[in-house]
Amino acid sequence: MSDDPLAWETLDSDIAYTCPGFDVRHEDVRLPDGTETDFDYLSEPESVAILPFTEDDDVVVIEEWRQAVSRISRGLPVGGVEPEDDDLASAARRELTEETGYVADRVTHLTTVEPANGIADSVMHYFVAYDCVPTAEQELDYNESIRSTTTTLDELKAEIDGDGVYDGRTVLAVSYYELSRADENDIGADG
Repeated sequence: MSDDPLAWETLDSDIAYTCPGFDVRHEDVRLPDGTETDFDYLSEPESVAILPFTEDDDVVVIEEWRQAVSRISRGLPVGGVEPEDDDLASAARRELTEETGYVADRVTHLTTVEPANGIADSVMHYFVAYDCVPTAEQELDYNESIRSTTTTLDELKAEIDGDGVYDGRTVLAVSYYELSRADENDIGADG
């Protein structure tokens, strides 16, 4: 237990519901004021999201059926880290190839976030993949309906700005990528 006075104490923890991809965890907790209550949250493996650029600097995007919102969602390849992955970069490469059929020449870490830490223990690692070429077949999971295509970064940003891309992981990846590029330009201007 943390020594921070804001920390909650976990008294008991178990899985209330499990399915492929995530669990719902139920915990009995004691709040800082001594109140005992319960708390439920979504628990899932760490994931990777990939912003892939082709050799021509186009962005590889996917269009995927999303049952929770009953529509096709346009975004970036994303998937769970698996036990056989050597490291997070390997997971990013694998997910890129599985979902798009593209293979990256190199990948670099962009950022890591907890996208919904009030209701989930999710951790999302973002990568940028460079010089991607379509050299493989998609290897989709049984419950994935995905097609891949390409667009320019400017077109993708315009889609995001025009409310044409709702996938938060994609919005964050593109936004953070643009921020990191702006930081690089600022460093170059100052140096």
